Amino acid sequence: MAAVAATAATKGNGGGGGRAGAGEAIGTRKKKGPGPLATAYLVIYNVVMTAGWLVIAVGLVRAYLAKGSYHSLYYSIEKPLKFFQTGALLEILHCAIGIVPSSVVLTSFQVMSRVFLIWAVTHSVKEVQSEDSVLLFVIAWTITEIIRYSFYTFSLLNHLPYLIKWARYTLFIVLYPMGVSGELLTIYAALPFVREAGLYSISLPNKYNFSFDYYAFLILVMISYIPLFPQLYFHMIHQRRKVLSHTEEHKKFE
Repeated sequence: MAAVAATAATKGNGGGGGRAGAGEAIGTRKKKGPGPLATAYLVIYNVVMTAGWLVIAVGLVRAYLAKGSYHSLYYSIEKPLKFFQTGALLEILHCAIGIVPSSVVLTSFQVMSRVFLIWAVTHSVKEVQSEDSVLLFVIAWTITEIIRYSFYTFSLLNHLPYLIKWARYTLFIVLYPMGVSGELLTIYAALPFVREAGLYSISLPNKYNFSFDYYAFLILVMISYIPLFPQLYFHMIHQRRKVLSHTEEHKKFE
């Protein structure tokens, strides 16, 4: 479940592989794209998702201006955040039916990791919703997704502005560590409440002779970030050099 970190990597705050909600491959390498109907659907999907994350961004700003504080801003965008992040599950379907050339397994892993953090941690442990760490990953995700879905939309239309491409392959330098820090701190903040309530845990004896400790599971999730974070981060740095240097070379020849 360490893909809570990996999600950020191959999504908007960096990375050039893995999850392509609507055409990552189009932006980074020449490949036969989806058919006209699939392209039209993917454009609409990405426009809707871009708009959704913009709604979340505006909601955060409006709540901050109204309250004059950044504390507990999560409650102002809770519903659209859950809706649009859960809506990313459609990206698994896109890969499964072949309209996006990405791995179903990798995409599922990455999408479900964020859905897990939203529903199995933040939603389930109400006490962490007022933590500043939640706002940390929400801001990182919001900027990430606005850029990512915009990138996909313009790539599908074959009119990708350099600024969006640059932002996609540059802002992860800050957004990825920011998002991962928020995710880890949120899970850590949830641990005592999970342990006290025995949330999602199954203890013996029971007729299935099976036990599960959700508290220990969350600790394993946190530990899994340790090997993944540096690998993904430096992979993204490499991708940035590759993609942006190729763009600069292309400009010279024009």
